[in-house]
Amino acid sequence: MNKDRIVGAAREAKGDLEEGVGKGLGDAKLTAEGKADKTEGKVQNAFAGLKDTLKR
Repeated sequence: MNKDRIVGAAREAKGDLEEGVGKGLGDAKLTAEGKADKTEGKVQNAFAGLKDTLKR
C-alpha cells in the first residue's frame, strides 16, 4: 500500500459522498463534481496498483 492508493481511495470516497449529496439536493453541479472525483480516485488507485505490480 502506497501513498497513491490512500489518496486515490480518499478521493473516491469524497466523490461518492459528493455525488450522493448532489443527488439528494438535486444539485447537478455537485453530482457531476462527485462523479469526476470518484473517477479520478479510481484512476489514481489503478495507477498505484500498476506501480506496485511493476516494482515486483
